[in-house]
Amino acid sequence: MKMAEAGKYNALFFRELGQYIKPGLSTMDLENFACAFCDRHGLFPTFKAEPRYHWALCVSINEEVVHGIPAKQKIIQDGDIVSVDIGVTLDGYIGDSCYTYMVGKVSPQARKLCDATREALDKAIKIIRPGATIGDIGHAIQSHVEPLGFSVVREYVGHGVGTQMHEPPSVPHYGQAGKGLVLQEGMVIAVEPMINAGGWETEVLKDRWTVVTKDRQLSAQYEHTIAVVKGGSRVLTA
Repeated sequence: MKMAEAGKYNALFFRELGQYIKPGLSTMDLENFACAFCDRHGLFPTFKAEPRYHWALCVSINEEVVHGIPAKQKIIQDGDIVSVDIGVTLDGYIGDSCYTYMVGKVSPQARKLCDATREALDKAIKIIRPGATIGDIGHAIQSHVEPLGFSVVREYVGHGVGTQMHEPPSVPHYGQAGKGLVLQEGMVIAVEPMINAGGWETEVLKDRWTVVTKDRQLSAQYEHTIAVVKGGSRVLTA
């Protein structure tokens, strides 16, 4: 499966970035690291296919939820949580994933939020199989994080992925078990819960890209591209 080959590079990228990211770097430093990685492995940075977006990464820090634009003046500080989202295209097929790094000594609340978000994605992956529904995915995420005092972003959702970054179906990270589209063998979806420490409401900054929590509390995100296979699922970006 060509998408699995692309997904292997997502995983490799995040392993290598984990050895590089540290306080004092700018988010543009991370962007340059990503571009060099793609060049080295013959990958196309998928996000650059978006006519209005010119970067390989989205880098979102602390209260930024998604779509943070890399910038030289945005410096990573000790204690930040930094969500890095990348798409890579290999032979026309896409791997899409996101990882939130806890940089330096983070607060207990930040660690709890990141752990809960990652756990919620893991729980969602475990229920993905032929015959499960989109609502099952959202319910698995929502029912894990809300009892911990966190909230699920509503405005931005997961999606199908293949030769295009955003394909049907939409995959909300909240919902009712048993409701929605029934998953079928051969489908590939990106599940990317965005979990907030406060309320779920968001707003877009003046750059028209960066999404932040309306109450300016922390947000974390983890994402994998997942294939629905006979009897279960296969994480392509693990």
